[in-house]
Amino acid sequence: MVTGGRLILSAENMHLDETYAGMHPGALPGSYVVLRVADSGIGIPPGIREQMFEPFFTTKEPGKGTGLGLSTTLAIVKSHGGFIQLESTVGLGTKLSLFLPASPVGKAGPEAELEAENLPRGNGELILVVDDEESICRILQSTLEKFGYHVLLAANGAEAVALYAQNGARIAAVITDMAMPVMDGPATIVALKAMDPTVRIIGSSGLSSNVGVERGLGTAVLRFVSKPYTAETLLGALHQVLAEPA
Repeated sequence: MVTGGRLILSAENMHLDETYAGMHPGALPGSYVVLRVADSGIGIPPGIREQMFEPFFTTKEPGKGTGLGLSTTLAIVKSHGGFIQLESTVGLGTKLSLFLPASPVGKAGPEAELEAENLPRGNGELILVVDDEESICRILQSTLEKFGYHVLLAANGAEAVALYAQNGARIAAVITDMAMPVMDGPATIVALKAMDPTVRIIGSSGLSSNVGVERGLGTAVLRFVSKPYTAETLLGALHQVLAEPA
């Protein structure tokens, strides 16, 4: 932040369920301490975000940076069984969240199991999940089927439109990512609405910049959930959407 700004440090206790953990390779369910560092700087472009944790990668001039700071941080966090979550929007700032296990990971305990029993359940409704990340599709399928839904999976908008053309009368709701190849979320939503104006859609994205896109779609999206999210968030949004009139 060469011209000044805000740097915010915070910490919180957080319990991650299987759905949230499944969106992070190597993460396991359990209790964590989350350390966050957020700034109001210039943000990080996508191309740099993909490389910034690599050893010796730096955007600084020769002699002014080794490119080892973030790679060392990641190695330390991983050695403790944790992981790092990065959120950044060009022009708006960056937030790094360091998740460190607060207790043996993978042991949710009876309290978490009791909470799961109280989450809203489906009654066999068919849900179309659209996401280009196979791991996310699988964890969503597992979560939804565990709570009483049937699931169709699509890797992009083109597949989603084809599946909806075949099964539209049976599909109760669509959960779609916003950033996908071939046909992205906004284009998919427009196409589905053209096919069926009553289709119930939940938008999802891990990019804060896509929240503005979701707002621009207006009532086409009934709910929006930011990745990563817990089963409680997903099931709550889906329950509310299915309860609304077509």
